[in-house]
Amino acid sequence: QVQLVESGGGSVQAGGSLRLSCAASGYTYIYYCMGWFRQAPGKEREGVAFISTGGTNTHYADFVKGRFTISRDNAKNTLYLQMNSLKPEDTAMYYCARAAGGYCSWGDFTDWGQGTQVHVSS
Repeated sequence: QVQLVESGGGSVQAGGSLRLSCAASGYTYIYYCMGWFRQAPGKEREGVAFISTGGTNTHYADFVKGRFTISRDNAKNTLYLQMNSLKPEDTAMYYCARAAGGYCSWGDFTDWGQGTQVHVSS
């Protein structure tokens, strides 16, 4: 059974940083593309970043480029999202997600964690 458990969310002032983590279990982590998504109140869920199985290839949404960094530790079955220079518009529930396989595409994510809340105050 796939389990994705996010942690690291919280409240921070604009310009601050947070590091999200996602502990994965129940499957062979290294075989799957992983990603982060977010959903703000009243808005649709949107992709933030994804990372290839080996961690060498990453892709970011334009609104986080240069501020967020996605990474993974395949020895620890853990996904990370380092968020710097946070803005109030980054306030959202952040979700860890697993793709259907090793291929990374925004539309290929099939399994989701419960989310961790991020609030950025101005």
